[in-house]
Amino acid sequence: MSSINLDKRIKELRKKLKMSQDKLAKKADIPFSTLAKIEGGYTPNPSIETLIKISDALGVGIDELLGRK
Repeated sequence: MSSINLDKRIKELRKKLKMSQDKLAKKADIPFSTLAKIEGGYTPNPSIETLIKISDALGVGIDELLGRK
């Protein structure tokens, strides 16, 4: 999956939950700047640990986060 799709997918899921970037970053226990860079497409390959934290905070599995479900 390209980073463009990943950044759009995270933003789409976050907005579906009516969650701000700040709230998601806090819930995922990652720096706001990290999430902003991922959603902005500036971090093309976030770590699996970061992706797991984001997927958990969004209440979706990693497959769904990656658009495989």
